[in-house]
Amino acid sequence: MKRVPVQQKVLKENDRIAMELRRLFARRGVLALNLISSPGSGKTSLLEQTLQRLPGDIRASVLTGDIATDNDAMRLARFGSARQITTGGSCHLDAKMVESALAGVTAGQLDILFIENVGNLVCPAGFDLGEDAKVVVLSVTEGDDKPLKYPNIFVRSEVMILNKIDLLPHVPFDIDTVYANAQKIHPGIEMIRTSCTTGEGIEHWLAWLRRRLERVRSRPAAS
Repeated sequence: MKRVPVQQKVLKENDRIAMELRRLFARRGVLALNLISSPGSGKTSLLEQTLQRLPGDIRASVLTGDIATDNDAMRLARFGSARQITTGGSCHLDAKMVESALAGVTAGQLDILFIENVGNLVCPAGFDLGEDAKVVVLSVTEGDDKPLKYPNIFVRSEVMILNKIDLLPHVPFDIDTVYANAQKIHPGIEMIRTSCTTGEGIEHWLAWLRRRLERVRSRPAAS
């Protein structure tokens, strides 16, 4: 009898649920974004700035994943709707976790769903969560060779947020190099430079969100 690898079964089931989530988001006109980064890149700070500055006519919610604690959800709840997904040891979110966390959420009253994945550049890259796009967040404290060392997440991401640019004078990081490396992995990937400390670049990120949301709103209604 032919044995099917466990990982293949897990991914197949994950992809089935992710497709159902994608159809749900499409039906309800929700832009779903999967934010992925190393620990400490500033994803939560970026989401704090985003929720504070989003126009009042854009309704947003966050699902935030961590191995333990609900610290990030508590931080983000001050600025809007936030739910914690505690993985209990898993190094990534999967579609079933997202589906369960969305139970009871009125998606008809939502425009953008931010999924803040567990801090990890490896495992989350391989799991579809039904998102419209993956967003990789990289801080200038991590090294400008990250796209070459972790190619899977960069090739699958629509945009790269280069965060903590206020620290550039203090770290050996070259923006031209990181962009060139990202382009080698994913030609055409967009880069947005941000600082959650000074607020620099946040408006460019918000403009990208508005453009991406308009694409969702303009697509034909899903059945």
